[in-house]
Amino acid sequence: MSELKINTLVTGAAGYLASWVVEKLLNEGHAVHATVRDLGDRPKIQHLLDLSDRFPNNLTLFEADLLVKGSFDRAMAGCSVVIHTASPYFLEKPRNPEAQLIKPALNGTLNVLASVNKTKTVKRVVLTSSIAALYNDACDVGPSVNHMVQEKDINPNKDISHNPYAYSKTVAEQAAWEAQKKQDRWNLITIHPGAMFGPSVSKRVDVTSVGMILQFLNGSFRAGVPRLWLGVVDVRDVASAHVQAAVLSAAKGRYIIVAESLSLFEISKLMRVGEFGIKNKLPRGETSKALVWLIGPFVGMQRRYVARNVNYPVYFDNDRSKLELGIHYRRPTETFNDHIQQIVKDGLLRA
Repeated sequence: MSELKINTLVTGAAGYLASWVVEKLLNEGHAVHATVRDLGDRPKIQHLLDLSDRFPNNLTLFEADLLVKGSFDRAMAGCSVVIHTASPYFLEKPRNPEAQLIKPALNGTLNVLASVNKTKTVKRVVLTSSIAALYNDACDVGPSVNHMVQEKDINPNKDISHNPYAYSKTVAEQAAWEAQKKQDRWNLITIHPGAMFGPSVSKRVDVTSVGMILQFLNGSFRAGVPRLWLGVVDVRDVASAHVQAAVLSAAKGRYIIVAESLSLFEISKLMRVGEFGIKNKLPRGETSKALVWLIGPFVGMQRRYVARNVNYPVYFDNDRSKLELGIHYRRPTETFNDHIQQIVKDGLLRA
């Protein structure tokens, strides 16, 4: 690996994060092959078509399906780096975790890596994982380590019914490391972002972070929010981490990509809704754990999750991302207000 211009495949390119990865690669002069599920779905890929017009010689779009073997072969041809971001996530509990989360995450990763093994030009794979692959419940990250999640940590959960998203990211990452160990041509780097916020390249409303911001703005949390902590990070910084991991020859291993750990109420206090002409419907305070436990099932929160996460702070060690990838994290107040500004500008806020 060198830090020269590279040919890169980005999977799931229409996604919230991947769209920023594609744009950053193009702005730095790299050639990009980008896969989407359906080239005919113009509303979902219009922003990529616009980028293709701006970078006609450097961006090529391909159609690929995570669950179809060999689907990524053509798109991967001639690429030296593969950035695999495609993996589903749901704000609400999925009806069928196995079909909606586990199979696309695990089998999709295995299918992409099968194509990598067939493509002799590929020297590096950058996999989008998650902090959810490092721990399962906040109560497990105890005071003996200052509630600090480390890059060496591995989510121990084996129960698919409890936090299935975390389970899907954990098994997909483990499968990737196992595949990497079986050969010596390509190396693997895994990126572990926290909860991503910040402006979107597209105008899609089916983005998890947009849904959560809208819940803050439309009064869904007006009565109060649970005392939950999120490791938050700007999507633009996560995209930068992927690009740096792709081009820096010294990059290696796992990287936690989190700017700060904040409670939901702390997040709400950063939102300057008045500046954007939005009526203040933000949370008035924090809701007691007993009440959250009582009403949890009616608002999509499992009582087991409430018991093991509410009132437990959790923090993240991001030192390696700053030292080795050179990431300079945006302040969360910039992240959230830039996001709100984009939502208002694109007309995504509904009464």
